[in-house]
Amino acid sequence: MRKVINLTTSQREILVDITPQVKIVVQDCGIKNGLVHVYAQGATAGIMIQENWDDSVQTDVVNLLKKMIPKGVWLHDAQDGNGDSHLKSGLVGPSETIPLIEGNLGLSTWQNIFFCEFDGPRNDRRVVCTVISADNS
Repeated sequence: MRKVINLTTSQREILVDITPQVKIVVQDCGIKNGLVHVYAQGATAGIMIQENWDDSVQTDVVNLLKKMIPKGVWLHDAQDGNGDSHLKSGLVGPSETIPLIEGNLGLSTWQNIFFCEFDGPRNDRRVVCTVISADNS
């Protein structure tokens, strides 16, 4: 089963918790065991599994990437000013795969799934969720 999650982002760089939306996709598909693949469409976004308890972790991720990959110093900036966004997206990566165990995401207590916006705000971001069954029935 495949379903698209539509998002709107409010800042240029932000991690958005999409775990509740992914859980709904899993519930709707009815598959109990397998894999859930979460993929960010777009060359300036990514997907990351990160701590969910303390928002400072998400802020730290954004701040670290800003320090590692500053805005305004890349060749691609001459085209549309978002060279850093492409590099951050490439570093983080566009997807994560999570085990599906007895109908639940195989995340630990402190893990959630985050959409990483590196070139916002955007009104139309898309995340493709694909659920693959491991059951032989």
